[in-house]
Amino acid sequence: MAFDTFDEGIVPGGIRSKNEIKILICYLFNSVNEGLSKNLVIQAVQKQGLANYFETSAAFDDLINNNNLQESGSNEKEKTYILTENGKMIARQLNTTLAYTVKEKAYACATKLLSQKKIERENSAEIEKIENGYNVICKISGGNYELFSFTLYAPSVEQAIMIKNNFYESPSIIYKVMLALLTKDKDNVGEALEELYSIL
Repeated sequence: MAFDTFDEGIVPGGIRSKNEIKILICYLFNSVNEGLSKNLVIQAVQKQGLANYFETSAAFDDLINNNNLQESGSNEKEKTYILTENGKMIARQLNTTLAYTVKEKAYACATKLLSQKKIERENSAEIEKIENGYNVICKISGGNYELFSFTLYAPSVEQAIMIKNNFYESPSIIYKVMLALLTKDKDNVGEALEELYSIL
């Protein structure tokens, strides 16, 4: 298959065909089988280094315009989408079209999406515009009650988005580290710091 996309940010063996990116996106929706936002899908694909950000974004829009994805709802944050029957047909092409290495990463990508959805349901991070920058308001939930919340200042929207995304990466570790430090429990401090170092 001919390469017809930009390859910036793509790992060796990643996707360089617009058609294959569309198949991958449909596969992810089919695997997760629930509404996903455009931003969440692009993040998952990027983290695996499977496709370029701009190409993935354009492919997502094409799928909407071609009636392969349809809006399933929205909240105060962003719209979510699900596959149409046409989209499900595209998803089934994964086994015959994409290389084995891409399939492997696609599976990991789908798992990451499921985990991310769970984290976003249980925790929240909101960006609030203020006079001299932005506040990122983060909340960690314990189910029916709030365990921990904090607000961080960011001078630019780019930094605010980075803080928000990094918060969603590991809210449980953030909570463990802060709890260990505030209770001065040496055993828990050591364990929390080990987890922290593992993601840095």
